[in-house]
Amino acid sequence: MGCGPVKKEETTSEFAKDYWAELRFDIDPVVEPDLIGTITDMIEAESNSVDAVYSSHNIEHLYAHEVPKALMEFKRVLKTDGFCVITCPDLQEVARLVADDRLTETAYMSPAGPITPLDIIYGFRMSISEGNSYMAHRCGFTERVLRGTLNSAGFAYVATMKRPQPYFDLWAVACLDPISPEKLNDLALRHFPS
Repeated sequence: MGCGPVKKEETTSEFAKDYWAELRFDIDPVVEPDLIGTITDMIEAESNSVDAVYSSHNIEHLYAHEVPKALMEFKRVLKTDGFCVITCPDLQEVARLVADDRLTETAYMSPAGPITPLDIIYGFRMSISEGNSYMAHRCGFTERVLRGTLNSAGFAYVATMKRPQPYFDLWAVACLDPISPEKLNDLALRHFPS
């Protein structure tokens, strides 16, 4: 979801394996997704049609009140035993730099150039200034808030992880069907970065 130019080989080590087929969904036709639309209303995607949803750095582009709508759409397209892998910025970690008055200093280098806390909080300014308003961030998460948001949306079985500097990100695996703690942990290990 919100794939951008990323292909499955650039997602998780598990999803990069040959037995996973990829269906790319994005609002921006420039990145040539298989399906075009917004994650808050994925009319182009069939219900109960996918085994997993990978959502990397796109839920923060929604307004806070839209995130539950997107998660409902994720649930709608998932098969009963499906799961989501979600990653997004960790505002708690970024706030440490802001508190140290480092708002516009480089937090890390990306392939697109230096990323500052300002970019992490509000969206990548270079892309936005070039007219890509899809890159603006409209909400944010801490690990507790991400877990609570997923639980409130009906994902009762959630594992999360936070990565501090230089990553500044959160990861979650969320399942609808009951899953043992051991299987949930195994799922997380297969999808979370090491």
